[in-house]
Amino acid sequence: MLERLQLLINSENLERVKKLRVLVVGLGGVGGYTVESLVRSGISEIILVDYDTISISNKNRQIIATDETIGMKKVTAFQNRIESISKSCKVVSLDTFLNEDNISLLDQYSIDYIVDACDTVSTKQALITYSMKHKIPLISCMGTGNRLDPSKLEITDLRKTSYDPLAKKMRNFVTKSGIKEKITVVCSKEHPIKTNSKTIASCSFVPSVAGLLITSHIIRTTIEKK
Repeated sequence: MLERLQLLINSENLERVKKLRVLVVGLGGVGGYTVESLVRSGISEIILVDYDTISISNKNRQIIATDETIGMKKVTAFQNRIESISKSCKVVSLDTFLNEDNISLLDQYSIDYIVDACDTVSTKQALITYSMKHKIPLISCMGTGNRLDPSKLEITDLRKTSYDPLAKKMRNFVTKSGIKEKITVVCSKEHPIKTNSKTIASCSFVPSVAGLLITSHIIRTTIEKK
C-alpha cells in the first residue's frame, strides 16, 4: 500500500512515519481528511476524539458522512473506515467531549503529535496547554467556515494570523497565559464571507485542504528530524 509514498520519502523515512502515534481531536471536515490521509500514509496508531454523531448536514464537507453512516457516532464510523483501509493501524476511539476537566485521560497514551481540529475554544485552549506541559508537537486548525478559497490557507505561527475571529481569541488566550512558544496553526488569509444567516456556511474544498495540509506538515516535520 505504501510503495509509492516510499518512492517520495525513501524507506528509512517511511519507517519513521509508520511509527507515528497521532491524536486527532475533532472529526469534522478538517479532522476527517486529516485522519484519512494519515492512515493512508501508514501511521501505526491514531487516537480519535469526538462526541458527535453524523448528520445529513455533514454530507457537504465531511468525508465520513454518507447515507450509510447518518446517525452513527463519528468515532465508530471512522474506526470502521480505518480498518477497511489499513489493518495495521491501531485505532483508539474516545467518544467524549474533551475539555480541561478530563484532558488528563490522554496521559495513558503515548502521543507523538496532537492535531486540534475541533471548533470549541475551551478545548483548543486545553490542548495547547496540554501540549506545552507534555512537550508534544501540536498543530491547531483555525476557522475554515465562511471561506471559499483554499489557496489562502497556510501553515504559520498563531501570532502571525489575521482576519480570523477564532485565531484572535486564541492569540488573546496565549498572551494572557504567558505562553512564549510558537503555536503552529493552519489558518486562512481570506476574509470570512458575510452571510445573512447565523449558521456558518461551508464547502467541501476548504476544510478538506486544511486537513491535508495538517497531514503534510506532520509527515514533513517527521522526516526532517535528524
